[in-house]
Amino acid sequence: MSVQNYLWVEKYRPRTIDDCILPEGIKNTFRDMVKTGEVQNLLLSGGAGCGKTTIAKALCEDLDAEYIMINCSEDGNIDTLRTKIRAFASTVSISGGKKVVILDEFDYSNAQSTQPALRGFIEEFSANCRFILTCNFKNRIIEPLHSRCTSITFQIPNKEKPALAMNVLERIQDILKTEGIEYDQKVLAELIRKHFPDIRRVINELQRYSVAGVIDVGILSQIGEVQVKDLVTSMKNKDFTAVRKWVVENLDNDPTRIFRQMYDGMYNYFDAGSIPRVVLILADYQYKAAFVADAEINMTACLVEIMMECDFK
Repeated sequence: MSVQNYLWVEKYRPRTIDDCILPEGIKNTFRDMVKTGEVQNLLLSGGAGCGKTTIAKALCEDLDAEYIMINCSEDGNIDTLRTKIRAFASTVSISGGKKVVILDEFDYSNAQSTQPALRGFIEEFSANCRFILTCNFKNRIIEPLHSRCTSITFQIPNKEKPALAMNVLERIQDILKTEGIEYDQKVLAELIRKHFPDIRRVINELQRYSVAGVIDVGILSQIGEVQVKDLVTSMKNKDFTAVRKWVVENLDNDPTRIFRQMYDGMYNYFDAGSIPRVVLILADYQYKAAFVADAEINMTACLVEIMMECDFK
């Protein structure tokens, strides 16, 4: 069985712009490109799982454009990109239209070598090829690429969040019905509440919980809010073993949510004089969390730094 058929996130990935669950303003921007038949060089930025890669592929499908996708977190070195891009972009499209190179997670690429090289590729193949870059952090992309791309930031206006969350609920209900999985709608709503707008995470978690053939209230304890009170107590006691044990037990949670829980409760946990330092440490490690190789080490390092440098109540 192929990965595309096994992983729900690939099996049920939207194939058209209209099927994407995104704010109408963003979808209309891509619809306009389809109407004109012209793809621009694009820089798509936003949080993980919010639909950047999906709509990039859907745009190519709606335009019937020939495209390749390169995941730069896996194949982001300069030699690999040079070989793949040249082999693809140096030939004319069979349909006669523009070719498209989608560079996924491009903020993982080297800003000193790979990114400057791409600037040259964009200019060299401008007559034949367009480039779509996706990233979580656009400030990790060099300025010359910003100036050569149309930047689209994937943010959801507050007024659109309820409707989009409902769309996600309807979508995952359809997936579960197709897969023959029984479900409790309240559990699905809780899963969306925890992870939205990371739709990819919602679907991946659903597939993981569906192994038993049913999604019911029995899994609520697994998808509840991260509890940091016991963690803070261990940090206050300088109990490194307990801190590391907590990290291991909570690795399944999105690191961003852990950082946020710590941030929201910091006035309850830390002396006022330590608050600025806590904020700076959390911000630093949340930024690193997007591209570190080992999430456990990054989270543990963050908590140890707070434990050693900040004063607790």
